[in-house]
Amino acid sequence: MRLDGRRKSTNVDDRRGRSSRRGGLLAGGGIAAVLIAALFTWISGGNPLDVLSGAVSDPSTVSQSEPYTPSAEEEALADFSKQIFAGTEDVWTKLFAEQGLTYEPPTLVLYTGATTSGCGNADASIGPFYCSADETVYIDLSFFSDMRRNIGADGDFAYAYVIAHEVGHHVQHLLGQLAESHSRMQRSSQTDSNRESVRLELQADYYAGVWAYHDNLMFNSLEPGDIDEAINAAQKIGDDYLQKRARGYTVPDSFNHGTSAQRSRWLRKGLTNGTIAGGDTFSPQYSSL
Repeated sequence: MRLDGRRKSTNVDDRRGRSSRRGGLLAGGGIAAVLIAALFTWISGGNPLDVLSGAVSDPSTVSQSEPYTPSAEEEALADFSKQIFAGTEDVWTKLFAEQGLTYEPPTLVLYTGATTSGCGNADASIGPFYCSADETVYIDLSFFSDMRRNIGADGDFAYAYVIAHEVGHHVQHLLGQLAESHSRMQRSSQTDSNRESVRLELQADYYAGVWAYHDNLMFNSLEPGDIDEAINAAQKIGDDYLQKRARGYTVPDSFNHGTSAQRSRWLRKGLTNGTIAGGDTFSPQYSSL
């Protein structure tokens, strides 16, 4: 991606080096050890409470602050994330204004290890997520490094897709789609709730594509190979791909983010279409997604 000279978002709460967690152990473990499990729950901003529930065994709060010096790689990823976040602010402000709406940007929290959110406690093993309760995107930057090392999803545009997807959940929140979808989930069976979640996640993939379409128009940001990086990442985080890699088989009724084919298709559709209206993942028959 071409990002030279691009501004960095100021809607950032940099908590790196400040570990904040509830007493007791958070579920999971270090991201390197549980990346596949983390990717099952990654991009769970559709319902972060589902991801964070059960992660806390003690309601008391413990905060730790120690001297912290980020590596050069991590600092570069932090700067990159702030630039991508700024790009989402610019694009969605413009698109909302065209609809007669006002875009209120989310906050980006960068953290290491563990943190607290309006949706509960989190550690790095759950991956990036969006919390609608505090309108914030949470990212431990080690996730990007582990995407490269563990599943072969690499490249700056692949990482940008991760951020843009989470911001896509914020767009859903502002448009009322998130609340409506959660309401339907609460009235549904587990299988139907999972299918509703797939629709929500695919729409966030589509919105990530819409962002990239307009970011490129505004800043000429895309370079040869960028789209391939993002499509590869979408395929590597499909429910079917991850389940087969982790278990050796798939359980389609348990899918809650979409298959590799679905995720890459809706991301590509957003990249091609570029309109908010084109991202209706709720009207089509489930089998046609």
